[in-house]
Amino acid sequence: MARVIKKTERDINIIAEGGKKLAKIKARLKEKIDVGVSAREIEEVAVELIKEEGGKSSFKMVAGYKWATCVNVNEGVVHGVPKAETIFRKGDVVSVDIGIYHRGFHTDTSFSVSVRDSKNNKFLDVGEKALENAIKQAKLGNRVYDISEAIEKTLTEADYLPVRALVGHGIGRDLHEAPQIPCFVSGKREDYPIVPEGAVLAIEVMYSKGKSDVRVASDGWTIETCDGKISALFEDTVAVTKKGPIIIT
Repeated sequence: MARVIKKTERDINIIAEGGKKLAKIKARLKEKIDVGVSAREIEEVAVELIKEEGGKSSFKMVAGYKWATCVNVNEGVVHGVPKAETIFRKGDVVSVDIGIYHRGFHTDTSFSVSVRDSKNNKFLDVGEKALENAIKQAKLGNRVYDISEAIEKTLTEADYLPVRALVGHGIGRDLHEAPQIPCFVSGKREDYPIVPEGAVLAIEVMYSKGKSDVRVASDGWTIETCDGKISALFEDTVAVTKKGPIIIT
């Protein structure tokens, strides 16, 4: 695996400014999701909020992608195109991924919610707990292995499976930087890079109620579960400091 790209204290302070803005946007988008709302409406709100915060859309800087958000419903895992025809229904699990570019640096975050229905609360609580446990392992002296192991252990103990084809990542001047951060472990711990002071990581939990196999949908972007089972994702941008991990978003 590639070596972790370290940031200076000044860099992290700027990234934290962007993360604060993105956290505000995330909270607003959560409030907007409801029965009868479309994925396109979430996109439109996100575009306006990013503009209000004086930032730019990170995702629109990805070659070929035209939207500020990725909106996924039920079997959609990541990269879901925010379509007008995607209307949220009661009981849907809706996931929103969004990034902001501020003063030369990216931050990235995502969340999942169940629309006016509690039947998927346990499933979503496990994903949030997996992210929480993973962030605790983003500390000096640990390896990326420890972060990935925390995700996998939390998910599998609850009988859910991590998606294996997708990874979290380092983040900074580029939206996707080294290292890759899988939601599972393989091989030896010592083969994974050490987490240094100054690392900034987009730690992402991607998992499913069914099998971990995924495929690209007909729109060419959305990645969905092959068996049609519900999936979810939770992500925060995290800075590694002497005092421990700091959640930026």
